[in-house]
Amino acid sequence: MDVTVNGSARQVGSEPDATVVQLLRETLGLTGTKLVCGAGVCGACTVHIDGVPKVACLTPAAVLEGKAVTTVEGLQGKHPVQRAFAAHDALQCGYCTPGFVMEASSFVDRWRAEHSDTAPSRAEIAAALAGHLCRCGAYEGIYAAVAAACTGAHDTDDAPPPRVEAMQKITGQALYTTDVQPDGLLDGVIIRSRHAHARVTSVTGGDKLVDLLPADRTVRYVGQPIAAVAAGTPAAAEAAAERVQVNYEVLPAAVDLGRAELPDSPVVYPTKEERKQAPASAEGLVMPAKWNGNVRGPVRMNWRGPLALKRIEQARAHGEDRRLVEATFTAEPQVHTPLEPHACLASWDEAGDLHLWVSTQAVAEVAERAAERFGLRPEQVHASAVHVGGGFGSKLNLTSDIVAAAELARLHAAPVRVLLSRAEELTDGGHRPGTRAHIAMLTDEDGNLAALTLDVHGDGGVSVGSGVASLARFIYGNAPRRLRDFDIVTNRPPAAPFRGPGGPPLAWVLEQAVDETAHRRGEDPIALRRRWDGNSKRRALYDVAAALPLWTGRPAVGSQTGRFRRGVGVAAANWMYFLDPGTQVELTVEEGIVVARTATQDMGQGARSVIADVIAAELGLPPDRVRVDIGRTGTVHGPTSGGSRTTPSIAPAALDAAARLRSALAAKTPAQGTGGTVEQLLADAEGLRVVGKRRRDRRGYATPVRVGGVIIGRGFTGAVHVTEVEVDTRLGQTRVTRVWGGIAAGRLYSPALALSQCHGGVVQGIGYALYEERITDPATGVVLSDNLEDYRIPGIGDIPEIDIHFHEEGFDHVDGGGVGLGEVCTMPVAASVGNAVHAATGWRPRHLPIRPDRLLEGLRP
Repeated sequence: MDVTVNGSARQVGSEPDATVVQLLRETLGLTGTKLVCGAGVCGACTVHIDGVPKVACLTPAAVLEGKAVTTVEGLQGKHPVQRAFAAHDALQCGYCTPGFVMEASSFVDRWRAEHSDTAPSRAEIAAALAGHLCRCGAYEGIYAAVAAACTGAHDTDDAPPPRVEAMQKITGQALYTTDVQPDGLLDGVIIRSRHAHARVTSVTGGDKLVDLLPADRTVRYVGQPIAAVAAGTPAAAEAAAERVQVNYEVLPAAVDLGRAELPDSPVVYPTKEERKQAPASAEGLVMPAKWNGNVRGPVRMNWRGPLALKRIEQARAHGEDRRLVEATFTAEPQVHTPLEPHACLASWDEAGDLHLWVSTQAVAEVAERAAERFGLRPEQVHASAVHVGGGFGSKLNLTSDIVAAAELARLHAAPVRVLLSRAEELTDGGHRPGTRAHIAMLTDEDGNLAALTLDVHGDGGVSVGSGVASLARFIYGNAPRRLRDFDIVTNRPPAAPFRGPGGPPLAWVLEQAVDETAHRRGEDPIALRRRWDGNSKRRALYDVAAALPLWTGRPAVGSQTGRFRRGVGVAAANWMYFLDPGTQVELTVEEGIVVARTATQDMGQGARSVIADVIAAELGLPPDRVRVDIGRTGTVHGPTSGGSRTTPSIAPAALDAAARLRSALAAKTPAQGTGGTVEQLLADAEGLRVVGKRRRDRRGYATPVRVGGVIIGRGFTGAVHVTEVEVDTRLGQTRVTRVWGGIAAGRLYSPALALSQCHGGVVQGIGYALYEERITDPATGVVLSDNLEDYRIPGIGDIPEIDIHFHEEGFDHVDGGGVGLGEVCTMPVAASVGNAVHAATGWRPRHLPIRPDRLLEGLRP
């Protein structure tokens, strides 16, 4: 087949049923074109065919005969859209970015030909990019970048972008695990259970099978890994997997959540030993608890719990409707859905060392666990996660793709890559547990919080540890409260930690109860929160929020009639300050460049840029004299990317390393008789190495207890979100039109990247509020929403105007002055949407997502 690719004539062959994305990635090695959904939904694989944007996953390779194809590599970083994306930080993990760039470049060229250098509206940009998804939620930056490119603002070279790896991602040069293709590569496929509960009696029919079953040979959900095979191509591996025969002894299963907690339900974990093997949906320790069939709990976090219960029971008996707010709120599971799926490429060398390319948030921890799993010394495992296409908490462990790839690689004595399909990712890649929460909130005659009880039942499938109620101990003062967490265990796929584990579900129930309390008292909801909340940082945010025209000009609750109704709601949240105190950053002078290394990774949150910015600022160096090499083991200790602990761990260590390097350079000057600027001193310091550490905070830590090398710092971050919605009472649709987010997390090391993180948090919160819902067949346990058509995440047209306000005070005791904000920024969003819907309609939603059918039913007379 003759085809022109990026301006060069090529003669290539392909399989008869191959798609363009397969041809580009597997045959031509043009991995900038990403395969994500395989169904034309996400746009990540967009290329130009004869100048027209097309999704490469649905386009047969055969149609390229005689045509010209341009991929993101073909733009060579020279198109104004690419410079605009870099300048406006219109990306985070970067996995979707090439597709956006290809679509946007075509749109900008057409727009400027027709409209000259005028800016399109947000609606026009949204319409042009409607077929593209960004799970990180970088849409605000994309809006700004496309509009600026249309005006000609980026026709010439721009200043260095805020994200140091931006151009690598924008040009398709950034290498992800899914892109690595060494010679002799085999593709692995995982064979998964077709039953929700069964004992596997035999696995036959496959050559060189790897066993992935637990010791008891029992599968407990549809999609659980059983075995894995590998072959020379993905198609051959799939065919080999189809030939494998799995024989089951099918067992009774608890797949319907409503029946799982009944006394006659089949028990998922009938013995004490089996219960110990239950995976955790929480990050960190899972508190011990009693079991009653499939119900685990309660786990208690009480403060004068009996008094709280007594007060509420008395108010209930006396019919205190004005002072007692009591309701049940539920939320469906939210799936992580990183656009780069779980992926691992493994190989073994002649010395018996294991080499892993892995899409992970915990490169060092995964290497440690792999060493334990395969009986190796820690230095024998070499892990790389140079670029990671999203994670959000789902990529923290030694997952089945890693185990399968390593075992297959050892068995075949060849490199083996295992990538989860989109259906596998949406089934077994992890999800935020669903919840059923019953809350009772009592105020005294003066309107102060007098008592709170909260019982939360988590729906995490076969996993346990869904801690939601316990987080209510740390907000709104010290009124008596009884807080109990339960797990309802079912034969469904396991949950995993998801961006602020427990935080969004808690805000959903707690903040609606607070809002309802204010409504019944006739009190301003912000004023009531400020009165209850003793946190000085959040009180500063309340003051700003209360003065917003968005808030002061809002319609009265339920005052509107007609089809379209506007409402404004508010919600608040807090989050603990975590850090990894063992974090180090090493600096080495290499050919006049300062190279920074630490065993952490960047999945889009901006770790590279934080390290680079801190070092360049401290040493007074231009950006091109600092290089950050992260995403690999074999260097000094770095933090896992989870719990909002990365930035408060690495930034102070980088600052200390830079100060040490400055001192070392100064010490060399008298002996060598040289002087001058740091740049000049670097030229004479080849090989100089220093290691920086994170110092202890001045007021110490809240607890000496360490969980996985992490400790709790003193103080809470805060968020206050004010959200405006428009509700279509005829179709039941809710559209978020504006969001103001107040964030209190101390010093901003990189303001542009902090802003991008908060935009993304708002976007994921809107998805949780309105769209995202994992659907499981209640009879079979099969996940039905296993594609990006049935599992809907927010697109660019769903995104409102977002205004973020940062309060940078309150963490002066912290080394570096700043803490993490990636989780707290998403926590109150869904609750603020729910409160806004109530303000617009007078009806209070009690179930997430707020689907049109649920809204219409709620509004029905």
